[in-house]
Amino acid sequence: MKNYTITVNGSVYDVVVEEGATSGAPVAAAPVAPKAAPKAAPAPAAAPAASGAAGSVKIEAGAAGKVFKIEANVGQAVKKGDAVVIVEAMKMEIPVVAPQDGTVASINVAVGDAVEAGALLATLN
Repeated sequence: MKNYTITVNGSVYDVVVEEGATSGAPVAAAPVAPKAAPKAAPAPAAAPAASGAAGSVKIEAGAAGKVFKIEANVGQAVKKGDAVVIVEAMKMEIPVVAPQDGTVASINVAVGDAVEAGALLATLN
């Protein structure tokens, strides 16, 4: 048997490797899961609805989460306080509302998209 000390992400592991194991593979006393490769940043989502020209009023996510539901459609008139998109964060549904009266010019996300705080969700005219 051989003893090794291995450091993974700042954690130290003492590993014992048995020589001549019948399976042909070394046997480790403290198995370590391989580090997952970092995910590439997702490409910006194309607007699912026709969004030829973005509006001048931006509707942004207040918190990071996942787009749960889209409440408004492009071309729909909304009043201040109407929910446009619902974002799910930590098992809570958070409505993202229109900051003023207007018409939805673009929806820039799709249901299921992960969004960061401050991400552009939609625009109004």
